[in-house]
Amino acid sequence: MKLKDYSPLPRAEVVKAVERKHPSRVPLIQAKWWGEGFSELHGKALDRFERFPEDAVFAWIEPIHYNQMGLSWDFQTEGAHDSRWILKDWANLDEFIEKLPEPEHSDQFDTLYPIVDYARKKDLYLIFSFWRLFFERPWEIRGMENLLTDFYTEPEKVHKLYDALCRLYIGYIERAIREFQPDGFWTSDDLGHQKQLFMSPKTFRSFLKPYYTRIGEKLKPHNVHWWLHSCGNNTAILGDLAETGVTVFHPVQKHTMDERAVAAAYGDRISFLAGIDVQHILQEREPEGVREEVRFLIDTFDRPEGGLCLAAGNGILPGTPLVNVEAFLEEALEYGIKHRQTGFL
Repeated sequence: MKLKDYSPLPRAEVVKAVERKHPSRVPLIQAKWWGEGFSELHGKALDRFERFPEDAVFAWIEPIHYNQMGLSWDFQTEGAHDSRWILKDWANLDEFIEKLPEPEHSDQFDTLYPIVDYARKKDLYLIFSFWRLFFERPWEIRGMENLLTDFYTEPEKVHKLYDALCRLYIGYIERAIREFQPDGFWTSDDLGHQKQLFMSPKTFRSFLKPYYTRIGEKLKPHNVHWWLHSCGNNTAILGDLAETGVTVFHPVQKHTMDERAVAAAYGDRISFLAGIDVQHILQEREPEGVREEVRFLIDTFDRPEGGLCLAAGNGILPGTPLVNVEAFLEEALEYGIKHRQTGFL
């Protein structure tokens, strides 16, 4: 049987999906997200997936390289992520802020021009991207346990750090908008765990939401969509995220959030980059079970006007059967087309 070839969607079709303006099919964004060790394990065998499109192009930077800041103290970068720290002593906060990089002088942008040119020549949706925003990066800086305590014991210092980070991020965003005119902005902030948020909704609203809002206010006048990756159960603050200007939420993590309830409650306020479960379904089911899950996601989140893109929920793990990856990608495309054509008749 001859394998089908699929072309990436023009950028206008991805815009239609995100803005709920009746796209022709469900876009695939970060669907071929190979997790750590996956590419090394499979090598050329992954060429079989080149026929499946990626409907967006990502232009990545890293906002802060701590080892290039010239800080006057040693910091902990070894061990588990949540036990590392850069700024252990708040007494060093002023120096840390003073030595943050200047976005206007970042040479990382030089490496992005070929990516941007490619996206524009191919008429592809372009996303300016960096990981870690107002929870992941602050706990990377302070250590997770320290930060969660700081919300109660050092609120003024937390806000001072957040304000500095927000100004830094906005500097990068302003430069990207000026030089690249991206269609979207992607970032992350794993705000939840398996059961609930890492913090109370009240704490989120007091400490993080004001800075989320500042990011949203910067993006909105330029029609730049905001794509937020946040693992865990984010149900309690999805409405808040929509209010701040988050346009697309990823991944609606399986077994932590009720997909049907989330789609019903928030599908008219926020679009979803629904991520297939990489922990269990993609690893453990037979290919037909993977296809069933893809159809479930599309049936649940796709609305007559759109509002759905599909992705891997996180990096696809070594040990995942390649036939399951193929089943996911193939069903996402074929059922994603069929559902747009006949699913609402």
